[in-house]
Amino acid sequence: MEMNFLIAYIGIAVMVGLSGIGSAYGVTIAGNAAIGALKKNDSAFGNFLVLTAMPGTQGLYGFAGYFLFQNLFGVLTPDMTILQACAVLGSGIALGLVGLFSAIRQGQVCANGIAAIGQGHNVFGNTLILAVFPELYAIVGLAATFLIGSAISA
Repeated sequence: MEMNFLIAYIGIAVMVGLSGIGSAYGVTIAGNAAIGALKKNDSAFGNFLVLTAMPGTQGLYGFAGYFLFQNLFGVLTPDMTILQACAVLGSGIALGLVGLFSAIRQGQVCANGIAAIGQGHNVFGNTLILAVFPELYAIVGLAATFLIGSAISA
C-alpha cells in the first residue's frame, strides 16, 4: 500500500516539477526578449508583459493536475490500488513532459513576437494567435489527466 502511494507521488512530482520548469524557462526566454525590446520600444511594455506571461500557464496546468487527483477524484490516499498509482504516474509523466516542452516552445514564439514589436512591427495579435498553438497541447495534456483521473476514481 505504501509503495502505491510512493509511485503516485512520484508521478505528481514529475507533473508539477517538469511543467513548472518548462514555465520557468518559457517566461525567461520571453522575458529576456522583452528586456532587449524595451531598449528600442519602451511604450510596448504592456504587450511584452502579456506575451512574457503566456508560457507560465503550463506550470499552472501541472498544479491543476495534482489538484484533480487530490481533491476532485480523491485517489491520492494510502489505500490506493496499484492501478490507480500507475495511472497517476503515467499521467504525471505525460502532463509533465508536454508542459515542459510546450512552455519552452511557447516562450520562443512569444520572444520572436516581442522582438518584432520592439522593431516597430504591429504583430501583437498575430503573436497571441501563434502562441496559442503550443498552449493547445498543454491543455490536451491536462484534459487527458482529467480523463485518466475520472477513469480510476470509481
